[in-house]
Amino acid sequence: MDELGRLSPSAFRESEKLPVSIALDNVRSAYNVGSCFRTGDAFRINSMLLGGFTAVPPHREIQKTALGSTESVSWQHHQNLADKLTKIKSSDTRVLAVEQVNGSVGLEQFVPEQGMDYVFVFGNEAFGVQEEVLEVCDGCIEIPQFGYKHSLNIAVSLGIILWDFFSKSRSWLELK
Repeated sequence: MDELGRLSPSAFRESEKLPVSIALDNVRSAYNVGSCFRTGDAFRINSMLLGGFTAVPPHREIQKTALGSTESVSWQHHQNLADKLTKIKSSDTRVLAVEQVNGSVGLEQFVPEQGMDYVFVFGNEAFGVQEEVLEVCDGCIEIPQFGYKHSLNIAVSLGIILWDFFSKSRSWLELK
């Protein structure tokens, strides 16, 4: 790990972060939650908001896929995610659901704004983001899909969203 120049968990917590937090709304698979932690660590996100019945660390299935990233990525659990998102929304924080709904914007059209913080909300694997949570969001982003199912695993979707955000904002990010 030393040769790879990886940060320790404490150095990670003190380091500059991607201006992104992730909210998981009633995600039923603890394995998916762990994968989201691991991907969040890879992109050095600000935090994870775990809502409703989403599993929380320490949990055996989360730990299996997170591989220790629950120690580096800051997280909080909120039984009522809509209330928490309402409280953190501001003129410099956008809350965007990743969801297939009328009026959603294709990911290719999304352009992050410098100086803005973002919270990306991901929903339940079968039912998506709850209506009460969608009502709090500033908008919805949809990942273009062309297959039969029009469905991606939540951890895959999260990876696509974070990579897209990073690649579009790379010129003004100061991550080192």
